[in-house]
This record gives sequence, structure tokens and C-alpha cells, in this order.
Amino acid sequence: MLTLDRLSKIYANGTQALSDVTMGVAPGEIVALVGGSGCGKTTLLRLASGLEQASGGRVAVDGDIISAPHPDVGIVFQEPRLLPWLTVAQNIAFGVEHLPKAERDARVDEALLRVGLAGYGPRWPRELSGGQAQRVAIVRALVARPKVLLMDEPFSALDALTRASLQDHLLALWEAHRPTLLLVTHDVEEAAALADRAIVMQPRPGRVFKDIPIDLPRPRDRLSHDFAEAKRAILAALDGSLGNPHSSPRRISVPSGASW
Repeated sequence: MLTLDRLSKIYANGTQALSDVTMGVAPGEIVALVGGSGCGKTTLLRLASGLEQASGGRVAVDGDIISAPHPDVGIVFQEPRLLPWLTVAQNIAFGVEHLPKAERDARVDEALLRVGLAGYGPRWPRELSGGQAQRVAIVRALVARPKVLLMDEPFSALDALTRASLQDHLLALWEAHRPTLLLVTHDVEEAAALADRAIVMQPRPGRVFKDIPIDLPRPRDRLSHDFAEAKRAILAALDGSLGNPHSSPRRISVPSGASW
């Protein structure tokens, strides 16, 4: 369980990025953080990863307080951030150097196979397309089998077709070991396609506005009525979080029997 308890963040210039954020993410659950600019989504992710320190409150994984980068918590950024002097296989294996070579190689080969890059291990990062590089970044984070994976808009720089393909690859990887996954996204369709819950944030300072269950079976039919209803629920909450008086917090029907 990933737990954020009364989390707040105030920067040195006095800007309050987060205020009293409390949420829990269950083992194996996928939660999407959605919200407008200034709602502190990326700050929250950095606090959860231990890359920044909170001004108040705490982050814990299975009761273990996170105050610095932790082996149980992986993170994927907007850019792949691959090391150019290492091959694809060496990049993926970078975080599991402590494992015996046979197990390390087996994990790398399995990960590349799952994302459609079998045989790409000897290649250099410069030889990859943007989508391929991001797939490598994702498997690099997952090959260590963290309990929690944090993702900061990992597909935002990609075209729509590549983005949808990588979302499917991500779910295939997640299915193997089912880490807890907390995903920051601006893409409402991405949230509806991937998440068990969408948490809509409210800006200035960032705080939780609405927690929306998305009770749809996987794989999800993006053309179905239920999928459209899930997107509509998230969009309505986003409008409310930004102060639209016609979309203030209210009950909105969510498909497949889920409730607010």
C-alpha cells in the first residue's frame, strides 16, 4: 500500500504547491492523477519518490517512510533519460546489477520481449525511435520489480497512435507482477484506459478534489458507451476543480456499478 498522509509542500519562495493531500493506493492498483496546471501533480510524484522532501505530512510504502529514493519505488519521467554510453540491455540492467548475471540477463530478455523489442539489447539509445526509447525506460523501471511505480506523463511527447500502443504495452508489463502504479497524466482518455481510479486535483494549492472509480474490465473498449461515460465523469470533475460553477462537485454516474 502506498500512503500519502496530510502531505504538503511549500517552496522557498513561499509558493504552496500541495496542501493536506491524503490518499491511499492499494497493492496492484492503478491510479491516475489528473488536474490543471499548478495542481501539484508532479510535485506529489517527486515527494512520493523521495526526490523531494515534504513540508508536512508523510509518504509511506507498506508502513516504511519514504524520505529519499527507495528500492521499492521506481519512477519513469516524461523523457526516457537513457544513458547514451550504455546499450539498451545495459540501460535496462542498470538497476539490477546486484543480481546474478543469468537472472539479470533473463529479466532483460523477458522485458524486451514483452514490449516488442526482442533482439534490441545490443543497440544504442540513439538508434531507437521516441516510442522505443520510452518502452526501454519503462522496462528499466519495472525490471527491478518495485512495489510501487510512479509515472510522470510518460507518453505525453508521443503521437496518439504510439501513445495508445505504449499504454497497451504498459498494461502487459503491469500484469506480470502487478506493482502499485501512480500515473500523472493530462490525457483524460489515458486515465480512463489505464486506471482503476482517477483522482482529480484542484490547483493553487494542489489538493484532492474528486476520487472517481473506473470499474471497467480490461482490455477496455475505447469506443464503448461505458468508456465514454468514464471520460465524461473525469471531464466534469476537472471542470469543477477549475471553478466552473456549472460543474461543481456533484454526483455523476460512473459505469459498471461504481459509485462516488
